[in-house]
Amino acid sequence: MSVLEMKVPSPGESITEVEIATWLVEDGDYVEKDQPIAEVDSDKATLELPAEESGIITLKAEEGDAVEVGAVVCLIDTSAAKPTGDAPVKSEAPKEENKVETSKAAPAATYATGTASPAAKKVLAEKGIATSAIKGTGKDGRITKDDAVKAVPSMGTQPANGSRGTERKKMSMLRRKVAERLVTVKNETAMLTTFNEVNMQPIFDLRKQYKEDFKAKHSVGLGFMSFFTLAVVRALRMYPDVNSMIDGDFQIKQDFQDISIAVSGPKGLMVPVIRNAENLSFRGVESEVKRLAIRARDGQITIDEMTGGTFTITNGGVFGSMLSTPIINPPQSGILGMHNIVNRPMAVDGQVVIQPIMYVALSYDHRIVDGRESVGFLVAVKEALENPVEFLMDNNPTKALEM
Repeated sequence: MSVLEMKVPSPGESITEVEIATWLVEDGDYVEKDQPIAEVDSDKATLELPAEESGIITLKAEEGDAVEVGAVVCLIDTSAAKPTGDAPVKSEAPKEENKVETSKAAPAATYATGTASPAAKKVLAEKGIATSAIKGTGKDGRITKDDAVKAVPSMGTQPANGSRGTERKKMSMLRRKVAERLVTVKNETAMLTTFNEVNMQPIFDLRKQYKEDFKAKHSVGLGFMSFFTLAVVRALRMYPDVNSMIDGDFQIKQDFQDISIAVSGPKGLMVPVIRNAENLSFRGVESEVKRLAIRARDGQITIDEMTGGTFTITNGGVFGSMLSTPIINPPQSGILGMHNIVNRPMAVDGQVVIQPIMYVALSYDHRIVDGRESVGFLVAVKEALENPVEFLMDNNPTKALEM
């Protein structure tokens, strides 16, 4: 018998622990080499764990267990032969046992039924829940502290036939880490948000004129993200403090623009990075956004692809958001929020006309970004988006979109 010990690989630098999110196989299954056998959560991403060899698997960790990198999570008997035909059906319990099980009567009510322990009484009192609303699971129906902790206060009178179900589910390590980071940002940065509006008509006109040729030539659509990314790159060059970060008593400025793009994946929000966006054309940005979005959607995104951005763009508009205050992605000092595009009345050359308008928001760390830089940055973004031919295409859109 030859047994392989499968250990947790390191998902990335500085990660020492992962959590078994889901086993994709059962104990005793035959697995093929490279077959995904589990999904593991780190504090940055959810990754698949492939089988290192073929054989019969024995699981050594439960779903929800936190295990250290390098720990053994399963064994694979590589000497086991692959089973042929249908898997054997598990035998049913003897009929006599079934009869005994079904014939068990509910325990008779006693003086203890519905009585709460002192600890349970205290918890229920804090929650404002009457003991009569709780069904005890302790001996003779006694209400235990665990019953009280799990009890959920009533949300008002419900119809007798209405649903009253609740679900208690442990958050993934990724979700818990995101929650922790968001609270940290709110508590440890001087975050402010400034707003503006953008007339999207010039971009609408360009896309209408060039999008078919652009897609035929580059096999990718001409979306809004390339315009926003290149407008942000230009504004970051003009206001480098927004492209910096704090490290203790020092301010670190970068002469490159690595733009993080917030995308919604199956496991939650992910923020892959477009490296050196200052060197990319419209085609380059759109191709990279598509590539990263597909990898995030398919759960193939890596830690390295989500690390090291200098500024973030997030688009709540795809979900219908009109306006929001995005939270900074630490250790960055700024994040731009895009929103939905709505036809609104706007003054143009002294006339009220209907235009497609987007509200944009810049959240920034006021410790190193002052009002002049923050407002100037957002005005520069607005300026480029409302005059893309001049500021983003060097007055030659055909050439800019061919590159």
